[in-house]
Formats: sequence, structure tokens, C-alpha cells
Amino acid sequence: MKIYRLHYPHEQHELDLEPSAVAVGFFDGLHRGHQNVISKMEEIAEDKGLKKAVMTFDPHPSVVLSPKKQRTTYLTPLDIKLGMLEARGIDYCFVINFSSALADLTPDEFVQQYIMALDIKEVTAGFDFTYGKFGKGNIEMLSKYESFNTTGVGKIAEGEEKISTTRIREDLAKHDLAHANLILGRPYEVKGVVVQGEKRGRTIGFPTANIEPEYRYHLPAKGVYAVSMQIDNEGTVHKGVCNVGVKPTFHDNLERVSIEVHLFDFDQSIYGENVTVHWHHFIRPEWKFNGIDELKAQIAKDKQKAIGLLENL
Repeated sequence: MKIYRLHYPHEQHELDLEPSAVAVGFFDGLHRGHQNVISKMEEIAEDKGLKKAVMTFDPHPSVVLSPKKQRTTYLTPLDIKLGMLEARGIDYCFVINFSSALADLTPDEFVQQYIMALDIKEVTAGFDFTYGKFGKGNIEMLSKYESFNTTGVGKIAEGEEKISTTRIREDLAKHDLAHANLILGRPYEVKGVVVQGEKRGRTIGFPTANIEPEYRYHLPAKGVYAVSMQIDNEGTVHKGVCNVGVKPTFHDNLERVSIEVHLFDFDQSIYGENVTVHWHHFIRPEWKFNGIDELKAQIAKDKQKAIGLLENL
């Protein structure tokens, strides 16, 4: 997959492009709704003999447009999103820097410079896609251009509610992991590296791998989860129980959230290894216990609960 990182203004003559069909959107999470938009683009590209392309943006537009509600954590950080698109067989990915200058373009200026100038012949986007200054451009306006065709993809819903990145983030924040995974279409995952921690877990019989996320992920809410963890270098996957939180039994004012995974039947040193944690089931919120013995007893219960939940994984 060829990746084109474009700023405003960009040098059009430096790009070596064949005609393409493009799916346009931010696509954070690449959830079932996003997959539907991209699948439609792929169908059109195959039918018309065009390169398959995705156009996305970085950072999230809210960083420029909504300072009080800016989104700086992601379900699929850019590098992860690019890897998933490459694995899907996408030919081109246009990553457009979302800056104040870009946000100030009129809808027509955006189309001229980022659709027509890139030799795009087919545009596919969600029904609610907007572009240009103040978001005044929409699917209907795109469809009026004669140099390319536009296909709007309707709402994909679970029940009566639209599948959206916002809903997944809300689900993760309120421990509704089951629903988040349902509309993602896969277990939520976070990539990271195993780093040195406080090593308190091994002193109480539950050694843990302390995971430092590689990117600015939107983490599941503080609590205990049944997870699986892949050691990327080996390709092996192990089941475990994970605590996301601030360890209130040992710290009164710790603010930095940690991710600690206790793997079942595992006794290896994996410091420095790159890993991927997959969240499968929520078990309970994070609690403060009245001493080590109470904590150990609850961890043992959590482990047994996780073993049962992951039995058929």
C-alpha cells in the first residue's frame, strides 16, 4: 500500500497516481459501519478496474474545530489503522493533515484539490459525511460533480442505533465491552510493550505483565477484564485477566492509569516484548480493598471468572 501524507497546500505534480476509487472518512475504529463503506468502494473499484484507495485525516478534526471536546485518543491510532488497511489490500491511502488552513477551504476548493487533483474517479462515503469550511459540503453536493461519481452509504445500525465511533467510546467508558465489541465486529485491542512495573503482583502470587501502550489509545474504563494477549514476536496467544486502573489499595492519589495482565499458566520473562491485548469480557470495576488478603481473595475469584469466560475462546 502506498501512503501519501498530504498537507495544505500539496504539490500535485509529485504524486504518481493511477485512477482510483476512494472511501473517505476518519474511520477511527474501522468498525462495522466503516467496513461497509470500504467494502462498497472495493466493489466499485473491482467493477471499474480502479485502484482501491482510502482517504483519512490526521489529527481528528475536533483538535482544530472543537477545543473543548477535542479527541486526542483513538480506537485505532493512525499507524494501526494504516496496518489494517494494508492487510485488507488497499492500494493507496491518502492521509490528509487536518489543519486550520485545511478547515478553511470551501467545499469546492476541497474537492478541486483533494478529489479531482488526485485522479479519483469514484467517491464513496457515509451518508452523513461533511467537508469544507463549517462542514457545509455533503454527499448531495459531491454528487453534482461530473468528473467523478459519488456513492453515499446508508446508516448501519445495531438495533435502532447507528453504529459509530462515539458510541464505542461511550461503551468502553461505561464498561459495556460486550456492546463495544459487537459493533466493532471484533474484540477491542491495544498494542504495547511489556515494561518494568512495581512487581507487587508476584509477591502476592499473581505476577503481571505491565503494558505500556504504544499509542494514544482510548482505554476501557478502570476495571477488571478477561483478556487474551498475543506476544507479537512469537505469534503466541495466552489467556489472562487484566486490571486497568490506578491500584487504589496501594495508592491514594495515583492518577496515571496502568494496564496489568496476569496470564494463566505462564512463567516467562517478556520484558521488552511487543504485545497485543484483546479485551473480551468485563468482570468488575476497580475497587479499593481493606488489605492484601482481601485483595488476593478477590483476584483469585477474578481469575476463575476469567478462565470460565474464556473457556471457548
